[in-house]
Amino acid sequence: MVIVAPDGLRDAASGEALAAEAGAATRITVNNRLRRAIGTAQAALALSAPQPAQRLTAANTLRENAGPALLPVLARALEAEPDAAVREVLLYASAKLELASPDPALRLKAAQALGASSDAAVKNLLAALLEKRGEGAAASWVEPDAEVRAAAAASMRAIDRRIGLAQTAGTLFSGLSLGSILLLAALGLAITYGVMGVINMAHGELLMVGAYATFLVQGVFRAHFPEYLDFYVLAAIPAAFLAAALVGIAMERLVLRHLYGRPLESLLATWGLSLVLIQAARVLFGPQNLELANPSWMSGGVKLAGGVVLPYNRIVILGFAAFVLVLIWLMMQKTRLGMFVRAVTQNRPMAGCVGVPTARVDTLAFAIGSGVAGLGGLALSQIANVGPAMGTGYIVDAFMVVVLGGVGQLAGAVWAALGLGIVAKFLEGWAGAVVAKILVLVFIIAFIQKRPQGIFALKGRFADS
Repeated sequence: MVIVAPDGLRDAASGEALAAEAGAATRITVNNRLRRAIGTAQAALALSAPQPAQRLTAANTLRENAGPALLPVLARALEAEPDAAVREVLLYASAKLELASPDPALRLKAAQALGASSDAAVKNLLAALLEKRGEGAAASWVEPDAEVRAAAAASMRAIDRRIGLAQTAGTLFSGLSLGSILLLAALGLAITYGVMGVINMAHGELLMVGAYATFLVQGVFRAHFPEYLDFYVLAAIPAAFLAAALVGIAMERLVLRHLYGRPLESLLATWGLSLVLIQAARVLFGPQNLELANPSWMSGGVKLAGGVVLPYNRIVILGFAAFVLVLIWLMMQKTRLGMFVRAVTQNRPMAGCVGVPTARVDTLAFAIGSGVAGLGGLALSQIANVGPAMGTGYIVDAFMVVVLGGVGQLAGAVWAALGLGIVAKFLEGWAGAVVAKILVLVFIIAFIQKRPQGIFALKGRFADS
């Protein structure tokens, strides 16, 4: 291939001048066939690129367009490739060509090698070998060699096992991820409901307050600190906690303090407060959902077999929920405030008699519970859109976690949240989301009938009173 330059012909590869005249060159007609050939040649050269992403792109190109002449190139690249994802694609590309070979030994080798894959496309490639052409007595196997067919069937079974394990792991991870969100939503409710016995129907809106606080922090970083935008989530942690805690203090001081001991009135009042908060969000931020950008370190995921991906943002949320849980446990077990909260939860009259400031404990407990809900809203903003009604769907689930786990019991909340999340996700794969929700609710009703105190009963002399 030569380049026609004003000063004569030049070699396309080296750029050196050639002795032939310009008129001796034949113009190349550019068409799709030529473009594919050039693209394939470029991809073969890119297999030696230093960046894994570039090698993966080249391998995907060869997977679709490589011809038998590139088998030695693919074999050398496969032998030297350190990256597992690139090796997976190269293995498929190489075996695809070998399975079309007239040599049964080469086809057998390819069918056996594909058993190490975890790609559903490889399974489909092997399944094609086990089909028949034609009908009746004239039918014949696509793969005429029985030994190759047996190897293909064995490789398919191995791939099915890996994909099945990966899908089970993915479902388990999805359940833990849902459970971590439910845990963050229910931790605060476990504290406030345990201390004051108030059914706070506005608890879901406290998640919404935390999510909008996160949105505002992102806006500040985007406007004033764009170079640090990847870290806005870290700055939003105290902002979401404080915003929800302040709203919780206002609710407790202005409304709930006057309704203690009147559960029906407090339920109706908090339901009204939830409507007020939803409308306030619509006025301030508009009725449309807002989407927050994930930081770069929370984008992407861990890839498993069969296309199963464990997103980094959900992995981070799992770790964040564990971090918040540890902080709440330390506060409840190792601080004076935590001792007061546990005392009021177990026996409010006696705690007041021995000098515990129950009114102040109520306010602080409600503030902490609301702040934890705000942290749940921060986590939720990283996997869902932020909107005025985003917390409404979590209030029922949060109460289910608290009731199932046991009132005021952090350990019970953990077991109930993670258990409900995992069971719900496995049931969704079997019966669908709606039926799964119904089955979970029926289970909780049956469980509470047998054990009204929940998984972990409240300890204390007056726990049953």
